Amino acid sequence: MNTAAGDVRVAGVLLAAGLGRRMGRPKPLVSLAGQPLVRHAAAALSAVPDYACRLVVVPPGAAGEAIRDALRDLPVTFAVNPEPGLGMMGSFRAAVQALPAGLDGVNFALADMPLVPAEAHGALLRAFADRRAPVTLAAYGPPDAAVSAPPHLFRADLLPAILAAPDADHGPRHLLRAHAAQAVTCPFPAAWLLDVDTPAALAEAEARLREAGPVRTAGPDAPGG
Repeated sequence: MNTAAGDVRVAGVLLAAGLGRRMGRPKPLVSLAGQPLVRHAAAALSAVPDYACRLVVVPPGAAGEAIRDALRDLPVTFAVNPEPGLGMMGSFRAAVQALPAGLDGVNFALADMPLVPAEAHGALLRAFADRRAPVTLAAYGPPDAAVSAPPHLFRADLLPAILAAPDADHGPRHLLRAHAAQAVTCPFPAAWLLDVDTPAALAEAEARLREAGPVRTAGPDAPGG
């Protein structure tokens, strides 16, 4: 079947509570192309009209307030991971606890992947609407060497398992393993994959954005989505 993305209620979540130890300062706030790093991923999330809601998970204190200020004009709400030092899983749990009831799924994206465009989110939403798989994955690069990386979309019945997961410096890999046989994968260009964890990666992101030209904010029905 070809179900429209708007026929399902999916939340778009952006995890932006990272401490940025390797960057030497709060990673979501480092400057990339004249804007805070978090702004790029949040703009892509906000450009997708079919999300039922959009949530950004931030750290407590001044860094969290600065992220809120950087995104103040975007259609997002916020949740706080009170202890980001305990690892990324705490941000997943904070998001699930803050989301409304009645969702069909949740798509989790990372603030330090600034090159993932709105059309990637749209493709994941359409694939989930069509198949309702427990996990809908993004994979970057050629099929014989594709790299799986966020965003990843989890069906709502898996959310209790996220809440029950222990602290860890990664996402719910146990769910990815458990449902690998039923997962649906959306292929994306390798150029969209860049995790900005170090100053060198930040410089590479700057170079790629200059090469690509103006940042596209097209919705999920844009060409190539």
